[in-house]
Amino acid sequence: MTHEPSHITVHVKHNNSEETFSGTPEQVWLLLERFFRQFLPSFEIAKRVSLQVDLQSITRDCEKVIGLADEGPYILVPRSKLTDNETLALLLLANYIGHRMGKIESEGLSKEELQSRLGKDAKITSTRLGELLKNEMVARTAEEKYKITTFGLVQMQKDILPKVKSKTGI
Repeated sequence: MTHEPSHITVHVKHNNSEETFSGTPEQVWLLLERFFRQFLPSFEIAKRVSLQVDLQSITRDCEKVIGLADEGPYILVPRSKLTDNETLALLLLANYIGHRMGKIESEGLSKEELQSRLGKDAKITSTRLGELLKNEMVARTAEEKYKITTFGLVQMQKDILPKVKSKTGI
């Protein structure tokens, strides 16, 4: 009685590359490994340059700086120590976190909401939002609201939050 090695077939598709491998488990494993080795460098490179923000991490970094209530996002640090751009960015960051946590329905805030919370006239609010848009910290949504961008989130976590904490003594 002879024992024939088992035979398997595996089909793999990635973007425009598609392969089918057949053979013994060992042969297919080697072929699969070779196939993935071709793509792993690009996966690793893409991972290194991808802008990603961990919600738990950024929320932890915002502790004592922003807060969420049923009425919306709030800034907990003295506003007198913040620039208008920092204030707007913090409001949009708080709204982002609230939205991601399911506490706030809308992804963005309207210009009127931001103006009210900033406490400045419409022209100053528009000018500051224009600066944030130009710096790609903020984007306009389809509903004509403003939301923080992924780049803005990274900048907040890396540069702005530490600066705000330093200025406010947190």
